[in-house]
Amino acid sequence: MGTSTRTGRLAAPRVGGVPDGEVLREIPLPPYVTGEDAQFAVRAVVVHAPRRWSGGTVCRNDASPHPCRLHRWGRRVLALRGLRPADIDAIVEQGDPAATPPPVA
Repeated sequence: MGTSTRTGRLAAPRVGGVPDGEVLREIPLPPYVTGEDAQFAVRAVVVHAPRRWSGGTVCRNDASPHPCRLHRWGRRVLALRGLRPADIDAIVEQGDPAATPPPVA
């Protein structure tokens, strides 16, 4: 009797009861953006920044396709705070998750 090696793909894990392949909903925005929310948003966009990988651009933190949910949430919060996309890109480029967001204009 011979032995055979069986190969196959591992199934993607189910996260929080979400069926495989289903896109997770967006993270809700706060009713109004406080300074603390803006600080969390800065951390989110910096920690979950894009990273070039052999398969394309992924989240630097968890290797999910970029932009991941937390990066998108952080950008939306900072935009509500009054930052322009170029301002947010500069924060990401700076790479400091503890950076203080610019004051509200």
